[in-house]
Amino acid sequence: MKLSRRAALKTLAAVPISRLTPGGADDLTPTLLALAEVVLPAEADRKAAVAAFVSWHDHYQEGADTDHGYGNTRIRATGPAPSRDYAAQIARLDAAARTAGAASFAVATLDQRRAIVEAAIAEAKVERLPARPSGAHLATDLMGHYFNSSAANDLCYRAAIQRDACRGLAGSENAPRV
Repeated sequence: MKLSRRAALKTLAAVPISRLTPGGADDLTPTLLALAEVVLPAEADRKAAVAAFVSWHDHYQEGADTDHGYGNTRIRATGPAPSRDYAAQIARLDAAARTAGAASFAVATLDQRRAIVEAAIAEAKVERLPARPSGAHLATDLMGHYFNSSAANDLCYRAAIQRDACRGLAGSENAPRV
């Protein structure tokens, strides 16, 4: 069976983020947690945020139909997997850390990682956080994913609002738990 270039690229783009490195998600975890330490609030559950981010990417389906939205009758399909450039971005973060004298991005000091991430975001020319991961840069995708989550909303208001939870009307007259 002959595999076209297009089919090969589609297959590679569909690879879950946890399979971007030889060891899978376990190989990515130290880098993603180190990145989360730089870009997410100290009060956030960073491990849970990284797990949700990886899960979102692992379940992403290229070409899936999306909701048409209010006032628009056209149904659109999802685009290429946002994670397609993450392996190269992680390699550049590691290379920048080595230039700064660290063995890798994951073991660089917080100040070194902060400077590396700031430079990487500037180089990627990302000016706004995406509502959902876009692939522009791993750091901004992680931030956008977290800051648009129910967990970030709860942290912001310091209450268990659980914006994305499916709740019934029972108890809806009560204020959110603190």
